Amino acid sequence: MGKTKEKKDTVEKEFVSFTDIAADVINVLLYEGEEITQEASLHPAPTESIYQGSKKLRSQYEDLCKYELSGGKVKIMYLIANQSRTDGKMLLRKAGYVGGVYREQYEGKMQDSFPVIEFILYWGSPRWKGSRELGRLFRKRQIPEKTWKYIDELKLHVFEMKHLPEETRKLFQSDMRIVVDYFAEGERYRSDRKIRHKAALIKMIKVLSGEMDTEDIERWMEEQGIREEDDLTVCELFDQYVRQGRKEGISIGRAEGITAGKAEGIAIGRAEGFATGRFEGENRFARLVKMLLDCGRSEDLQKAVSDQGYREQLYVEAGFI
Repeated sequence: MGKTKEKKDTVEKEFVSFTDIAADVINVLLYEGEEITQEASLHPAPTESIYQGSKKLRSQYEDLCKYELSGGKVKIMYLIANQSRTDGKMLLRKAGYVGGVYREQYEGKMQDSFPVIEFILYWGSPRWKGSRELGRLFRKRQIPEKTWKYIDELKLHVFEMKHLPEETRKLFQSDMRIVVDYFAEGERYRSDRKIRHKAALIKMIKVLSGEMDTEDIERWMEEQGIREEDDLTVCELFDQYVRQGRKEGISIGRAEGITAGKAEGIAIGRAEGFATGRFEGENRFARLVKMLLDCGRSEDLQKAVSDQGYREQLYVEAGFI
């Protein structure tokens, strides 16, 4: 589980680190689509800050940090965290991250003083239930009413990427629009939008689909003759990737003695016999049916019964071939 989470975090961090995507995320989620932050004004900032541990100084790392410069000076620092799970104590982590930057300003380790904004990109499917305000975090404590006016307020800015309203998703101008639409719409998503960061986009789509094997993307693009600078739409890129997956799946299926014809026969009925290849194909289809039913994907199941190409695509998605 640890390596899976680490892989997912790395892919999400890599995707958002592109300055055009970072600026787009800031403008849409923080400024409601108004282009207040320019791509050219964003620059990488150190992700490490130091805090005093129980026995020695320790390091803490934010996923992504960006300086927004104006006139050669830091105007704002953005801290962007990617989360796949809810975290009830995330507010306390935020206090550490933001407080670490302000402490460095106080100690003169930075030339300028500037505000720090941290926000969370939450990539999980369940709704975020963690505390977003200190009042809720400490709601079970018996704290006198008059005490609250002396407790500094701290808020957690969480954006649930799977549940963004359509009107918000439409504001994105970068490849993030493709990601949030795919995340919201799933396998039915289709688009003619042009892609800027092709390898990073495919990796992002894969990890959001539950696939952590992203090491072969650059190699696959090279084999297909696809370059990052090529003019390519979402549908064109996805179709090429799916076609390649189908070819590999058919090749593997044949090696196991399951021909495309037999697989089709299994899909439409068991009455034609239980030869070895057909039995293996039937068992695989049964596993696929169970997975789709467990996930509530009844529409995908109906399509898989009659569409062999789509069924092969689902086999690849599920890792059954």
